[in-house]
Amino acid sequence: MKKLLGAALVMAGMAGTAQAGESCGSVTIADMNWNSATLIAHVDQFILANGYGCEAELVPGDTMPTGTSMTEKGEPDIAPELWSNSMKAAIDKGVAEKRLRIAGKSLSDGGEEGFWVPEYLVKKDPSMATIAGIIKNAKMFKHPEDPDKAAFYGCPAGWNCQISGVNLNKALGLDKAGFDIIDPGSGAGLSGSIAKAYEREQAWFGYYWAPTAVLGKYKMVKVDFGSGIDLEHFRSCTTNADCIDPKPTMYPPSPVHTITTEAFASKAPAAYEYLTKRAFKNAEMNGFLAWMEDNQADGETAAIQFMKNNEDKWSAWVTPDAATKIKKALASL
Repeated sequence: MKKLLGAALVMAGMAGTAQAGESCGSVTIADMNWNSATLIAHVDQFILANGYGCEAELVPGDTMPTGTSMTEKGEPDIAPELWSNSMKAAIDKGVAEKRLRIAGKSLSDGGEEGFWVPEYLVKKDPSMATIAGIIKNAKMFKHPEDPDKAAFYGCPAGWNCQISGVNLNKALGLDKAGFDIIDPGSGAGLSGSIAKAYEREQAWFGYYWAPTAVLGKYKMVKVDFGSGIDLEHFRSCTTNADCIDPKPTMYPPSPVHTITTEAFASKAPAAYEYLTKRAFKNAEMNGFLAWMEDNQADGETAAIQFMKNNEDKWSAWVTPDAATKIKKALASL
């Protein structure tokens, strides 16, 4: 499959861009290290290469380093799935300075973040759906290495949610209640900790987000901080590593955008137009992510699966000419 996909991308590059009516040229796409983002990145690569004649290359990416690099260095050209609340000030500045463009929403419903516990805990004790109940029952959340501490599973190092997680642990008094933030090392490590707890019906408490296969497979309840949402404080302090006095606030709904550099949008308007239309609903994405997990599929394999089985969806995102080229490339796989 991968050899065939590689051949298809090479053929697309050789075909050039004469019929597209523009010079798309070389395009770099950030391949983020979580499943929905890598799926979208590979879909974009296939469509841009085969439909628009771009020399589309995937490069490793992550929220903060990618957003910073796009603003300061003009690369990569495309961040297919950027949770923009985490870098709103920087993105707004980049747009104002005509360095970046917000193409559209990657997830049309937006994303959801929060602190979660398994549903079975809440069924046994409804107070576990509140931060007061969590603190009262801190000893239930056993630390894997230190019996004197309680465990909170946070974000892997380098993820922007690590900053908000640390600030909210302080704001909610979790640190004083004996909770220690555990770095799971990776997204797989974080989801694996949920799966392990579920298999044993053990207590688990930590950060997670949606849409994900994990929250579709394992029934989790988002913990109520009793604070409501303070959007201004969340943006100015909660997501800031230098926040001195963080206060409790629930996570606001997260806009999830496709961001491009201004240079790419200007040189390849037809390709950029595709990105303004390409979006997934959370329910759809949950299904794709569950398929990836069940089949142990990587982003490349999942993208081909999506392209072959959802022509009605992706064809609405592209021009008729691009759709014809993409169908021809798919037929060769």
